[in-house]
Amino acid sequence: MDWVRGGRREFRREPGEALRASPNPRSLSAPLLHPIWKQLEKLLLHRKGLRPSRQPARRLSGGFRRHSVHRFLPLSIASALLLLAAIWGPLRAAAKGGSFKPQTMAAFAAYVRSTDARNDSELQAGRNFLWIDALPEAARQRAYQSLGAGEAQIERRNTLADGREIPCPGGMIHHWEGLIFIPRAHLDEVLKILQDYDHHSVYYAPDVTRSQLEAHDGDHFRAFLRFRRQKVITVVLNTEHDIHYFRDQAQRAHSRSSATHIAEVANAGQPDEREKPRDDDNGFLWGMETWWRLEEKEGGVYVQSEVVSVTRDIPAGLGWMIGSFITSIPKDTLGFTLAATRQAVLARRNAQSQR
Repeated sequence: MDWVRGGRREFRREPGEALRASPNPRSLSAPLLHPIWKQLEKLLLHRKGLRPSRQPARRLSGGFRRHSVHRFLPLSIASALLLLAAIWGPLRAAAKGGSFKPQTMAAFAAYVRSTDARNDSELQAGRNFLWIDALPEAARQRAYQSLGAGEAQIERRNTLADGREIPCPGGMIHHWEGLIFIPRAHLDEVLKILQDYDHHSVYYAPDVTRSQLEAHDGDHFRAFLRFRRQKVITVVLNTEHDIHYFRDQAQRAHSRSSATHIAEVANAGQPDEREKPRDDDNGFLWGMETWWRLEEKEGGVYVQSEVVSVTRDIPAGLGWMIGSFITSIPKDTLGFTLAATRQAVLARRNAQSQR
Protein backbone atom coordinates (compact mmCIF):
# COMPACT_ATOMS: atom_id res chain seq x y z
CA MET A 1 0.00 0.00 0.00
CA ASP A 2 1.21 3.50 -0.83
CA TRP A 3 1.63 5.52 2.34
CA VAL A 4 3.22 8.52 0.59
CA ARG A 5 2.15 10.40 -2.51
CA GLY A 6 3.81 13.36 -4.14
CA GLY A 7 6.53 13.47 -1.50
CA ARG A 8 4.14 14.05 1.41
CA ARG A 9 1.72 12.03 3.50
CA GLU A 10 -1.92 12.14 2.59
CA PHE A 11 -4.26 12.79 5.48
CA ARG A 12 -8.04 12.99 5.36
CA ARG A 13 -9.67 15.27 7.82
CA GLU A 14 -13.30 15.45 8.68
CA PRO A 15 -14.86 18.68 9.92
CA GLY A 16 -14.44 18.88 13.68
CA GLU A 17 -16.16 20.05 16.74
CA ALA A 18 -14.85 22.96 18.70
CA LEU A 19 -14.17 24.47 22.02
CA ARG A 20 -17.56 25.96 22.75
CA ALA A 21 -16.67 29.60 22.58
CA SER A 22 -17.79 32.84 21.02
CA PRO A 23 -16.30 33.36 17.56
CA ASN A 24 -15.66 36.98 18.53
CA PRO A 25 -12.02 37.13 19.74
CA ARG A 26 -12.74 40.30 21.69
CA SER A 27 -15.25 38.60 23.95
CA LEU A 28 -14.77 35.95 26.61
CA SER A 29 -16.17 32.57 25.69
CA ALA A 30 -19.05 31.15 27.67
CA PRO A 31 -17.05 28.16 28.97
CA LEU A 32 -14.40 30.53 30.33
CA LEU A 33 -16.87 33.04 31.70
CA HIS A 34 -19.01 30.61 33.68
CA PRO A 35 -16.22 29.26 35.92
CA ILE A 36 -15.03 32.83 36.51
CA TRP A 37 -18.31 33.75 38.17
CA LYS A 38 -18.38 30.51 40.10
CA GLN A 39 -14.90 31.24 41.41
CA LEU A 40 -15.83 34.86 42.14
CA GLU A 41 -18.75 33.65 44.20
CA LYS A 42 -16.54 31.32 46.23
CA LEU A 43 -13.85 33.94 46.75
CA LEU A 44 -16.31 36.61 47.82
CA LEU A 45 -18.11 34.33 50.23
CA HIS A 46 -14.83 33.27 51.79
CA ARG A 47 -13.59 36.84 52.07
CA LYS A 48 -16.78 38.12 53.69
CA GLY A 49 -17.28 35.15 55.99
CA LEU A 50 -20.55 34.19 54.31
CA ARG A 51 -22.14 30.85 53.65
CA PRO A 52 -25.12 29.76 51.56
CA SER A 53 -28.40 29.81 53.45
CA ARG A 54 -30.63 26.77 53.57
CA GLN A 55 -33.61 29.12 53.36
CA PRO A 56 -32.77 31.53 50.54
CA ALA A 57 -36.38 32.70 50.12
CA ARG A 58 -36.30 34.42 53.48
CA ARG A 59 -33.37 36.65 52.65
CA LEU A 60 -33.47 39.59 50.27
CA SER A 61 -29.68 39.29 49.92
CA GLY A 62 -30.03 36.11 47.82
CA GLY A 63 -29.80 33.60 50.63
CA PHE A 64 -26.56 34.57 52.40
CA ARG A 65 -26.63 34.76 56.16
CA ARG A 66 -25.00 37.67 57.84
CA HIS A 67 -26.34 40.24 60.26
CA SER A 68 -25.12 43.35 58.45
CA VAL A 69 -26.45 42.38 55.05
CA HIS A 70 -26.72 45.96 53.83
CA ARG A 71 -22.94 46.36 54.08
CA PHE A 72 -22.24 43.34 51.88
CA LEU A 73 -23.44 44.66 48.53
CA PRO A 74 -21.03 47.57 47.98
CA LEU A 75 -18.10 45.54 49.28
CA SER A 76 -19.01 42.63 47.00
CA ILE A 77 -19.22 44.83 43.92
CA ALA A 78 -15.93 46.50 44.75
CA SER A 79 -14.24 43.14 45.35
CA ALA A 80 -15.61 41.73 42.12
CA LEU A 81 -14.37 44.70 40.13
CA LEU A 82 -10.92 44.46 41.69
CA LEU A 83 -10.72 40.73 41.01
CA LEU A 84 -11.90 41.12 37.43
CA ALA A 85 -9.32 43.85 36.89
CA ALA A 86 -6.61 41.55 38.22
CA ILE A 87 -7.47 38.63 35.94
CA TRP A 88 -8.52 40.57 32.84
CA GLY A 89 -4.98 40.67 31.44
CA PRO A 90 -4.38 36.90 31.73
CA LEU A 91 -7.85 36.20 30.35
CA ARG A 92 -7.21 38.32 27.26
CA ALA A 93 -3.87 36.55 26.78
CA ALA A 94 -5.54 33.15 27.08
CA ALA A 95 -8.25 34.12 24.61
CA LYS A 96 -5.59 34.85 21.99
CA GLY A 97 -4.50 31.21 21.92
CA GLY A 98 -1.94 28.87 23.38
CA SER A 99 1.17 30.87 22.46
CA PHE A 100 2.56 28.02 20.38
CA LYS A 101 6.35 28.02 20.05
CA PRO A 102 8.38 25.73 17.75
CA GLN A 103 10.88 25.15 20.56
CA THR A 104 8.08 23.55 22.57
CA MET A 105 7.68 20.81 20.00
CA ALA A 106 11.45 20.44 19.66
CA ALA A 107 11.67 19.77 23.39
CA PHE A 108 8.75 17.33 23.16
CA ALA A 109 10.47 15.47 20.31
CA ALA A 110 13.63 15.15 22.41
CA TYR A 111 11.57 13.82 25.31
CA VAL A 112 9.88 11.27 23.06
CA ARG A 113 13.21 10.09 21.62
CA SER A 114 14.53 9.39 25.10
CA THR A 115 11.31 7.59 26.05
CA ASP A 116 11.48 5.55 22.83
CA ALA A 117 15.07 4.56 23.62
CA ARG A 118 14.11 3.34 27.09
CA ASN A 119 11.16 1.35 25.74
CA ASP A 120 13.27 -0.23 23.00
CA SER A 121 15.91 -1.21 25.54
CA GLU A 122 13.35 -2.83 27.82
CA LEU A 123 11.73 -4.76 24.98
CA GLN A 124 15.07 -6.00 23.67
CA ALA A 125 16.12 -7.16 27.13
CA GLY A 126 12.88 -9.10 27.50
CA ARG A 127 12.75 -8.50 31.27
CA ASN A 128 10.12 -6.59 33.20
CA PHE A 129 7.74 -6.51 30.27
CA LEU A 130 5.19 -4.95 32.62
CA TRP A 131 6.40 -2.03 34.72
CA ILE A 132 5.18 -3.55 37.99
CA ASP A 133 7.59 -6.48 37.49
CA ALA A 134 10.45 -4.09 38.29
CA LEU A 135 9.01 -3.24 41.71
CA PRO A 136 10.37 -4.73 44.94
CA GLU A 137 8.80 -8.07 45.86
CA ALA A 138 6.31 -6.78 48.44
CA ALA A 139 5.17 -3.88 46.26
CA ARG A 140 4.91 -6.16 43.23
CA GLN A 141 2.66 -8.60 45.09
CA ARG A 142 0.40 -5.79 46.28
CA ALA A 143 0.16 -4.42 42.73
CA TYR A 144 -0.81 -7.79 41.28
CA GLN A 145 -3.41 -8.32 44.00
CA SER A 146 -4.87 -4.90 43.29
CA LEU A 147 -5.00 -5.62 39.56
CA GLY A 148 -6.66 -8.98 40.19
CA ALA A 149 -9.33 -7.18 42.21
CA GLY A 150 -10.17 -5.01 39.21
CA GLU A 151 -8.26 -1.89 40.17
CA ALA A 152 -5.98 0.05 37.82
CA GLN A 153 -2.37 0.94 38.54
CA ILE A 154 -1.59 4.44 37.20
CA GLU A 155 1.54 6.41 37.95
CA ARG A 156 3.25 9.55 36.73
CA ARG A 157 6.51 9.10 34.83
CA ASN A 158 9.39 11.43 34.01
CA THR A 159 11.97 10.71 31.33
CA LEU A 160 15.44 12.12 31.96
CA ALA A 161 18.26 12.83 29.52
CA ASP A 162 21.69 12.06 30.99
CA GLY A 163 20.13 12.15 34.43
CA ARG A 164 18.63 15.62 33.98
CA GLU A 165 15.17 17.01 33.43
CA ILE A 166 14.24 17.83 29.83
CA PRO A 167 12.99 21.45 29.81
CA CYS A 168 9.97 22.31 27.66
CA PRO A 169 9.82 26.08 27.05
CA GLY A 170 6.29 27.34 26.49
CA GLY A 171 4.68 23.98 27.19
CA MET A 172 4.04 21.19 29.68
CA ILE A 173 4.87 17.52 29.10
CA HIS A 174 2.52 15.02 30.70
CA HIS A 175 3.74 11.44 31.13
CA TRP A 176 1.56 8.70 32.63
CA GLU A 177 1.63 4.92 32.62
CA GLY A 178 -1.27 2.66 33.53
CA LEU A 179 -1.99 -1.04 33.83
CA ILE A 180 -5.15 -3.15 34.14
CA PHE A 181 -6.01 -6.86 34.15
CA ILE A 182 -8.77 -8.35 31.99
CA PRO A 183 -9.81 -11.72 33.46
CA ARG A 184 -10.65 -14.70 31.22
CA ALA A 185 -9.51 -12.75 28.15
CA HIS A 186 -7.06 -13.83 25.46
CA LEU A 187 -4.42 -11.71 23.78
CA ASP A 188 -6.03 -11.83 20.34
CA GLU A 189 -9.34 -10.65 21.80
CA VAL A 190 -7.71 -7.51 23.19
CA LEU A 191 -5.88 -6.86 19.92
CA LYS A 192 -9.15 -7.06 17.98
CA ILE A 193 -10.64 -4.30 20.13
CA LEU A 194 -7.58 -2.06 19.89
CA GLN A 195 -7.34 -2.50 16.12
CA ASP A 196 -11.06 -2.03 15.46
CA TYR A 197 -10.70 1.71 14.84
CA ASP A 198 -14.03 2.04 13.03
CA HIS A 199 -15.74 1.28 16.35
CA HIS A 200 -13.54 3.21 18.78
CA SER A 201 -16.31 5.81 18.98
CA VAL A 202 -18.45 3.03 20.49
CA TYR A 203 -15.87 1.43 22.77
CA TYR A 204 -14.43 4.70 24.04
CA ALA A 205 -17.50 6.95 24.09
CA PRO A 206 -17.92 9.71 25.16
CA ASP A 207 -14.18 10.55 24.97
CA VAL A 208 -14.10 9.47 21.32
CA THR A 209 -17.03 10.84 19.32
CA ARG A 210 -15.93 9.80 15.82
CA SER A 211 -13.49 7.18 14.58
CA GLN A 212 -12.43 5.77 11.24
CA LEU A 213 -9.78 3.42 9.94
CA GLU A 214 -8.07 5.34 7.16
CA ALA A 215 -5.49 2.78 6.01
CA HIS A 216 -4.36 -0.71 6.94
CA ASP A 217 -1.38 -2.74 5.73
CA GLY A 218 -0.60 -5.80 7.81
CA ASP A 219 0.31 -4.60 11.32
CA HIS A 220 0.43 -0.96 10.21
CA PHE A 221 -2.68 1.15 10.79
CA ARG A 222 -3.65 4.75 10.22
CA ALA A 223 -6.76 6.05 11.99
CA PHE A 224 -8.81 9.18 12.55
CA LEU A 225 -10.19 9.87 16.05
CA ARG A 226 -12.18 12.84 17.27
CA PHE A 227 -11.69 13.46 20.98
CA ARG A 228 -14.07 15.32 23.24
CA ARG A 229 -12.59 16.32 26.56
CA GLN A 230 -14.55 18.09 29.24
CA LYS A 231 -13.66 19.39 32.67
CA VAL A 232 -15.05 22.85 33.46
CA ILE A 233 -14.59 23.63 29.77
CA THR A 234 -15.14 21.43 26.71
CA VAL A 235 -12.56 20.86 23.98
CA VAL A 236 -13.03 18.82 20.80
CA LEU A 237 -10.00 17.75 18.77
CA ASN A 238 -9.48 16.13 15.37
CA THR A 239 -6.55 13.70 15.50
CA GLU A 240 -4.85 11.26 13.15
CA HIS A 241 -2.62 8.44 14.34
CA ASP A 242 0.02 6.20 12.82
CA ILE A 243 0.16 2.85 14.65
CA HIS A 244 2.45 -0.18 14.39
CA TYR A 245 1.75 -3.49 16.16
CA PHE A 246 4.36 -6.11 17.02
CA ARG A 247 3.91 -9.72 18.19
CA ASP A 248 6.82 -10.41 20.54
CA GLN A 249 5.81 -13.90 21.59
CA ALA A 250 2.72 -16.09 21.49
CA GLN A 251 1.55 -14.47 24.73
CA ARG A 252 3.03 -10.97 24.29
CA ALA A 253 2.47 -8.04 21.95
CA HIS A 254 3.19 -4.32 21.92
CA SER A 255 2.35 -1.30 19.77
CA ARG A 256 3.66 2.16 19.08
CA SER A 257 1.31 5.03 18.16
CA SER A 258 2.12 8.59 17.08
CA ALA A 259 -0.37 11.40 16.57
CA THR A 260 0.50 12.80 13.15
CA HIS A 261 -2.18 15.49 13.19
CA ILE A 262 -3.90 17.28 16.08
CA ALA A 263 -6.24 20.22 15.60
CA GLU A 264 -8.65 21.99 17.91
CA VAL A 265 -11.82 22.86 16.05
CA ALA A 266 -13.99 25.94 16.07
CA ASN A 267 -17.81 25.96 16.18
CA ALA A 268 -18.41 22.36 17.17
CA GLY A 269 -21.23 20.66 15.31
CA GLN A 270 -22.11 23.80 13.38
CA PRO A 271 -22.19 24.21 9.59
CA ASP A 272 -19.17 26.52 9.77
CA GLU A 273 -17.02 24.27 11.98
CA ARG A 274 -13.35 24.46 11.11
CA GLU A 275 -9.96 23.39 12.37
CA LYS A 276 -8.01 26.10 14.13
CA PRO A 277 -4.43 26.76 13.02
CA ARG A 278 -1.84 25.71 15.57
CA ASP A 279 -0.82 29.27 16.42
CA ASP A 280 -4.44 30.25 17.09
CA ASP A 281 -5.69 27.35 19.22
CA ASN A 282 -5.88 27.14 23.01
CA GLY A 283 -3.02 24.69 23.39
CA PHE A 284 -4.93 21.91 25.15
CA LEU A 285 -3.13 19.22 23.12
CA TRP A 286 -0.21 19.70 20.74
CA GLY A 287 1.33 16.24 20.67
CA MET A 288 0.63 12.67 21.84
CA GLU A 289 2.70 9.49 21.74
CA THR A 290 1.57 6.10 23.07
CA TRP A 291 3.19 2.76 23.90
CA TRP A 292 0.99 -0.30 24.57
CA ARG A 293 2.09 -3.66 25.98
CA LEU A 294 -0.11 -6.75 26.30
CA GLU A 295 0.71 -9.97 28.11
CA GLU A 296 -1.54 -13.00 28.52
CA LYS A 297 -0.91 -14.89 31.75
CA GLU A 298 -2.58 -15.98 34.98
CA GLY A 299 -5.96 -16.53 33.35
CA GLY A 300 -6.29 -13.20 31.58
CA VAL A 301 -4.50 -10.36 29.82
CA TYR A 302 -2.52 -7.52 31.40
CA VAL A 303 -2.91 -4.32 29.38
CA GLN A 304 -0.35 -1.57 29.87
CA SER A 305 -0.46 1.87 28.25
CA GLU A 306 2.13 4.63 28.48
CA VAL A 307 1.19 8.07 27.16
CA VAL A 308 3.30 11.19 26.67
CA SER A 309 1.52 14.38 25.62
CA VAL A 310 2.35 18.07 25.42
CA THR A 311 0.10 21.06 26.09
CA ARG A 312 0.47 24.77 26.55
CA ASP A 313 1.83 25.97 29.86
CA ILE A 314 -0.54 27.61 32.34
CA PRO A 315 -0.72 31.42 31.98
CA ALA A 316 0.08 33.39 35.10
CA GLY A 317 -3.08 34.03 37.07
CA LEU A 318 -5.18 31.36 35.33
CA GLY A 319 -4.09 28.24 37.21
CA TRP A 320 -7.30 28.24 39.24
CA MET A 321 -9.39 28.23 36.07
CA ILE A 322 -7.66 26.00 33.50
CA GLY A 323 -4.91 24.39 35.57
CA SER A 324 -7.00 21.37 36.56
CA PHE A 325 -8.08 20.81 32.95
CA ILE A 326 -4.53 20.83 31.60
CA THR A 327 -2.90 18.79 34.38
CA SER A 328 -5.60 16.24 35.27
CA ILE A 329 -7.09 15.40 31.88
CA PRO A 330 -4.09 13.23 30.73
CA LYS A 331 -4.33 10.97 33.80
CA ASP A 332 -8.12 10.84 33.75
CA THR A 333 -8.15 10.02 30.03
CA LEU A 334 -5.66 7.18 30.49
CA GLY A 335 -7.71 5.69 33.31
CA PHE A 336 -10.87 5.90 31.23
CA THR A 337 -9.18 4.35 28.18
CA LEU A 338 -7.92 1.35 30.14
CA ALA A 339 -11.28 0.77 31.83
CA ALA A 340 -13.14 1.12 28.53
CA THR A 341 -10.79 -1.38 26.88
CA ARG A 342 -11.54 -3.95 29.56
CA GLN A 343 -15.27 -3.30 29.30
CA ALA A 344 -15.22 -3.65 25.50
CA VAL A 345 -13.27 -6.94 25.61
CA LEU A 346 -15.53 -8.47 28.25
CA ALA A 347 -18.72 -7.24 26.52
CA ARG A 348 -17.69 -8.82 23.21
CA ARG A 349 -16.67 -12.01 24.97
CA ASN A 350 -20.01 -12.25 26.78
CA ALA A 351 -21.94 -11.55 23.60
CA GLN A 352 -20.12 -14.35 21.77
CA SER A 353 -20.70 -16.83 24.60
CA GLN A 354 -24.47 -16.21 24.44
CA ARG A 355 -24.75 -17.05 20.76
